[in-house]
Amino acid sequence: MRENHLPGWTDRCDDRGVLAVRRAKPADAGDCVAIVRGLPEYFTEDVPDKVAADLLAHSTWLAVDGRTPVGFAIVERRFAHAAEILWFAITASRRGHGVGSWLLDRVLGELSEDGLRLIEVKTLDAGAGYEPYRATRAFWEKHGFLKIDTIDPLPDWSPGNPAAIYVASLPPALSG
Repeated sequence: MRENHLPGWTDRCDDRGVLAVRRAKPADAGDCVAIVRGLPEYFTEDVPDKVAADLLAHSTWLAVDGRTPVGFAIVERRFAHAAEILWFAITASRRGHGVGSWLLDRVLGELSEDGLRLIEVKTLDAGAGYEPYRATRAFWEKHGFLKIDTIDPLPDWSPGNPAAIYVASLPPALSG
């Protein structure tokens, strides 16, 4: 990976070109909503509006290929040392190519540098028997997230869609 000369951007090359990650702006909400709408097997119809609202209220990172958004992460800082990844999505054509791993690494690196020590994510539990989320759970587990609980019903989730609660610890930032 090499650093880009533009403030707020980092970039790297993958098998499909140059990718960059930057903090999202309010104008990026439509692009994030488009990514969600392109993944109907993962997101219910109410999610696009939630993503648009959460992008405005919380820290959001956008992965772009040239000028084309290919993924995003929205993180809510809950406490000085703890946060939750509210939304994380990679466009269908880029899934399985390392974009999600790279985006997550950039996000967690920034959060660690800012003093974050614990991060949480919720996803559909295996008990739901919904095949598309097998890869999602494997992604989080591959990146060191540990399942600590299953809640059904989770507030704001429909009964019968058990939420798997995952957490990961981050190393303390090295002081310069």
